[in-house]
Amino acid sequence: MAATATEPLRTRVLGVQVHICGDVFEEALALQQRGGGQIVTLNAEMTMAAKADPALGGAIEAAQLVIPGGAGVVWALGRQGYRVRRSPGIELAWELLEHAAGHQWRVALVGASPAVMTALTARLRQRLPGLTLVFTAHGYQPNEAWAGLQQQLVAARPDLVLVALGVPRQETWIQRLPGRRGGLWMGVGGSFDVWAGNKKRAPSWMGALQIEWLYRLLQEPSRWRRMLSLPRFAWAVLQS
Repeated sequence: MAATATEPLRTRVLGVQVHICGDVFEEALALQQRGGGQIVTLNAEMTMAAKADPALGGAIEAAQLVIPGGAGVVWALGRQGYRVRRSPGIELAWELLEHAAGHQWRVALVGASPAVMTALTARLRQRLPGLTLVFTAHGYQPNEAWAGLQQQLVAARPDLVLVALGVPRQETWIQRLPGRRGGLWMGVGGSFDVWAGNKKRAPSWMGALQIEWLYRLLQEPSRWRRMLSLPRFAWAVLQS
């Protein structure tokens, strides 16, 4: 199905906007045709964080495409009568990179550690030889360096910008970036670490059972406090 200029249906989960997408990749291409914008992949943890953090909530509200990236959001949408598929951000981002490599898109990468960025760019050039990287910057820059880097990024006129600074920083950074215009801008969390070979995604069977969150918790036990938002999210949805 070809991308169209029609905007997707919008609804809300606990007051946070999310779009109903039949095919998130096609919706992203359609957004690019409409002049570009910010893409957010929403999960239960981010939804609860957005309710508590006005800056994150504002960034999500201002985003042009918010896709259901987590099982909890898909479940909440199902309770509203919407049948949608979970669309992990890492999968959409990779599809966009493949598309970029085949269509001469200008690509920028921001975030992760210096070592991860070095490994990532080498791997991408190997796996996607047609990819045009016009800007890369790791996420551990001194504060005084960011203004200049942001100017360089905007001047590079990217068609696709993937930002791995973690939630909520990546969403608010994109939303507030001075001079941002055109192209697709998307926060991708830990995707760079996976693509660089530093981390592994959960096995496919865990994804099918919608328990990737458990795999991430086992890999990073320090996430347990953040995971407390999951039962709070479920309870809030049941009460809404």
